[in-house]
Amino acid sequence: MSAQTTDLGTPAAPHRPTDPTQPLEPNATMGELLGRVTDDFSQLVRTHVELAKAEIKEEVGRAGKGAGMVTGGAVAAFVALLMLSFALAWGLAEAIDAGWAFLLVGVLWAGVAAGLALAGRDRLKAVQPVAEITKQTVQEDVRWAKEQR
Repeated sequence: MSAQTTDLGTPAAPHRPTDPTQPLEPNATMGELLGRVTDDFSQLVRTHVELAKAEIKEEVGRAGKGAGMVTGGAVAAFVALLMLSFALAWGLAEAIDAGWAFLLVGVLWAGVAAGLALAGRDRLKAVQPVAEITKQTVQEDVRWAKEQR
């Protein structure tokens, strides 16, 4: 018995009888049926692997953006600390002792740096390393397979 294929090279769907109690392919051998089940299962696994790859790639991109924000925040805090803190501290030194002025400015910029780092950390926490869509479809496949018993 030769297998029919579509234009894409995939096996053509067998003709479905109108009576659901009748076998789909009454003339197929056990080997042909097992081969088809094996092929279908292999295709299902390949599809799930591709879906997982796509989901993980998307999550890695989101993680990279969060890490970039944390790095950008750190660089911005460092530059701001160097440039503005001296100007502000020397300006405050006109009103209070220079040591206290520099301490006040240092505490101010430490707060800014902490805020940026916390915002970046929250972005990184939002990243989900588990491929949720793949996980859901695999669970659906398992439920379907159990119902077929």
